[in-house]
Amino acid sequence: MRVNGTLINYYFHCKRQCYLHGNRLNLEDNSEQVKIGKALHEEKSEKDNAEIALDNIRLDRLTDEYLTEMKKSDADIDAAKWQLLFYLKVLKDKGILRKGKLEFAEKGKSDKKILYFELTGDAEEELQKYTQEIEDLLEQPAVPEVTKKAGCKKCAYYEYCYI
Repeated sequence: MRVNGTLINYYFHCKRQCYLHGNRLNLEDNSEQVKIGKALHEEKSEKDNAEIALDNIRLDRLTDEYLTEMKKSDADIDAAKWQLLFYLKVLKDKGILRKGKLEFAEKGKSDKKILYFELTGDAEEELQKYTQEIEDLLEQPAVPEVTKKAGCKKCAYYEYCYI
């Protein structure tokens, strides 16, 4: 499987989740959290007619100035940031230069949290390193060990890892 934005996000969130998803063990169809996130994306996309599929990635919104990635929560900002930077790199490789914007639609909050990022040379180098690490991880013969984290109970792979 080619590295995509979801794998980048999962790599930062949980290497085991990244490995399982990257090796085509998809348990997300049964996850309530994933269903909520998809519903929010679909609602926003229908309203804005915004989502764009490009190669092996799906962009939430692209304007003249920004690539915007929408998330339902700011629980893992680092993972979302690197996913956004990955998308900016894919666009850059196609000659499309944009700044990045992360929008978090927190449930029960009227204000949206918005963070801005740019793809710098240093970020590109780090991204290349992470992409290689993900490719190496996916080629490992064994699933990474469980690393118990606070968010595990909300993960689509929780039952696989713990039950």
